[in-house]
Amino acid sequence: MESDTSSPEPPQTDPLEAFPQRSLEPGDIAVLVLYFLFVLAVGLWSTVKTKRDTVKGYFLAGRDMVWWPVGASLFASNVGSGHFVGLAGSGAAAGLSVSAYEINGLFFVLMLSWVFLPIYVAGQVTTMPEYLRKRFGGNRIPIILAVLYLFIYIFTKISVDMYAGAIFIQQSLHLDLYLAIVGLLAITALYTVAGGLAAVIYTDAVQTMIMLVGALTLMGYSFAAVGGLEGLKEKYFLALASNRTENSSCGLPREDAFHIFRDPVTSDLPWPGILFGMSIPSLWYWCTDQVIVQRTLAAKNLSHAKGGSLMAAYLKVLPLFMMVFPGMVSRILFPDQVACADPEICQKVCSNPSGCSDIAYPKLVLELLPTGLRGLMMAVMVAALMSSLTSIFNSASIIFTMDKGKEEPMSKVEPVIASLEENPLIKTLLDINLIICLSCAIFLLGYFA
Repeated sequence: MESDTSSPEPPQTDPLEAFPQRSLEPGDIAVLVLYFLFVLAVGLWSTVKTKRDTVKGYFLAGRDMVWWPVGASLFASNVGSGHFVGLAGSGAAAGLSVSAYEINGLFFVLMLSWVFLPIYVAGQVTTMPEYLRKRFGGNRIPIILAVLYLFIYIFTKISVDMYAGAIFIQQSLHLDLYLAIVGLLAITALYTVAGGLAAVIYTDAVQTMIMLVGALTLMGYSFAAVGGLEGLKEKYFLALASNRTENSSCGLPREDAFHIFRDPVTSDLPWPGILFGMSIPSLWYWCTDQVIVQRTLAAKNLSHAKGGSLMAAYLKVLPLFMMVFPGMVSRILFPDQVACADPEICQKVCSNPSGCSDIAYPKLVLELLPTGLRGLMMAVMVAALMSSLTSIFNSASIIFTMDKGKEEPMSKVEPVIASLEENPLIKTLLDINLIICLSCAIFLLGYFA
C-alpha cells in the first residue's frame, strides 16, 4: 500500500479573525531590540547626570530642565497606549468628536504655566497636597488628597494603560499576556527607581520622538490608502460590515462624523458638554494633577516651564491626525472586523460583543505597514505605555514620600523655581507664541465644527 507523502495543507484563515497568527520578521525584532536598548541607555545615562541624593535631585530632576524635555515629557505623560487604542477606536466608531478632548487640553496646559504655576512657585511647593497644607493648614485634607491620588493612579491611569497595552501586545505579538506585562514593568521600574524624574523626563523625550515618527508614518500610509482627506470623507460613510442587518441602524456611520461640535440633545458628545462639562476635568488634570505639575516644577525657570507647556500644546493638535483619522481609515479598510455590528460576530472577531472598534489601530499597524515599520509601531505602542507608567510611578512616589502629614521645618524646605522673574524679550516671545497656539486651536475647532 502506497503511503501518502503529500504535505499537509496549510490551515485555512478565518476571514473574520482580527489578528491571524503571524511570526515577527527579523527586521521587526531588530527594531524592537534597538528601541529597548536605546531607552535603557538613555535612562541609565540620566541616572549619572543628575544628583539623586536630595528630594530636589531625585523627584524634581535637580530643577534644571530646559523647555524641550519638559514639553516632550508633558506630552508623553499624557499620551499613553490608551490614546492610540481608544482615540482610534472612537474615531472608527463615531468620527472626530473624540478629538475635542485633546484640543480642549491644549487650552489648559497653557493655563497651567501662565496662571497656576506662578502660584505654586510663590508657595514653594513640590506636591499638590503640600499646597493644600500650606493654604489651609492641618494635615487631614492633604492626607486625604494624597490617598485619593494614589487610588486614582492605580485604578484609572495604570489600569487603563495596562489594558490598552495588553490589547496590542496580545493581539499583535501573540506573547503570553502576563509575561509581557511583567517584562515591561520590570524595565520601566529599573530606570524609574534608579534615575528619578530626570530619567523619566529624558526617556519621555526619546519616546516622544519615537511616537511622533512612527505615528506620523502610519498616518501617511493611512491617507495614501484611501486617497487623502477627501477620500476619507467620501469612503467613511460607505464603510459598512457586509454581514450587517439591512433594516437596522446599528453599525451605520454617524452623519455628523466629521464634526466636533454636535447636536446638544441627540448626539453622543453634545457641544455644551465639550465647552463646559469637559473643561472641568481638564482643569483638574492639566493644572493640578501631580504627574503634569511635577514636570513644570522641574524646569530651571518660569520661562522654560512656559516653553515646555507651549511645546506640549502644539503637540496636542497631532492626536487628531495621528490617531483619530487612522482609526477612521481602519474602518474603511477592514469594515467586517472594525465595523462589525452583530454581537455574535463581534464576539468571534475580538471577544467583545459590544463592538470591535478598539482593534482599529492594531489592525492598521499589522495589515498596512511593511516589515520594519511594523516593528517601529510596536515600539511606539510600548513607548506610549512605558512613558505613562514611568510618570505615574514617579509622581505617586513623591506623593507617598512627601505627604505623610509630617510638616518639614522651614529651614529644610528647598526653593522650587528660584524666581518668577523673566527676561522681557523671552517673555514677549512666549506671549506671542501663546497667541499663535491659541489661534491654531480655534481655527482647527472652527474648521471641523
